Amino acid sequence: MLIIFAPLFVFVAALIKVDSAGPALFRQKRIGKDGEPFDIWKFRSMRAEANPYERSPVGDCDPRLTRIGRILRRLSIDELPQLVNVMKGEMSLVGPRPEMPFIVEKYGPLERQRLCVRPGITGLWQISPARAMPIHENLNYDFSYIENQSITLDCAILLRTITAVIRGIGAA
Repeated sequence: MLIIFAPLFVFVAALIKVDSAGPALFRQKRIGKDGEPFDIWKFRSMRAEANPYERSPVGDCDPRLTRIGRILRRLSIDELPQLVNVMKGEMSLVGPRPEMPFIVEKYGPLERQRLCVRPGITGLWQISPARAMPIHENLNYDFSYIENQSITLDCAILLRTITAVIRGIGAA
């Protein structure tokens, strides 16, 4: 998939560089399976000086977003570099989103259950109406996924993600 998307990666990186100062890729610490930290990769959609550990933008009006960043987020193109994380075994295509370390530090025993599976690029929460709220406030989607994990469920989530991306609602 990385080979197929390579021309798109180069094109998107060039657009980001033309649109705003700073690197095209964004790296951030996240917590994965069994509590292991890793660096998640994304195309940079916010201004380079934005604090990477503040709450993520929830709409197009956030002043931290660049012009290109708004489009990348709407089409979920900003998430494509996470295919590298999938290839490295740090993430899966489908699963709970990996959280930032300062949020995981506050986890109790219930929330820690999210760490028993490999995190994913997309999941139940990403295709749900609750997407507008932070994932750590909607863990029931992750628990449901963990309890019902199957190839069939993964395929259904991937199909719903693709249709959401095509409609431009940023499901991934």
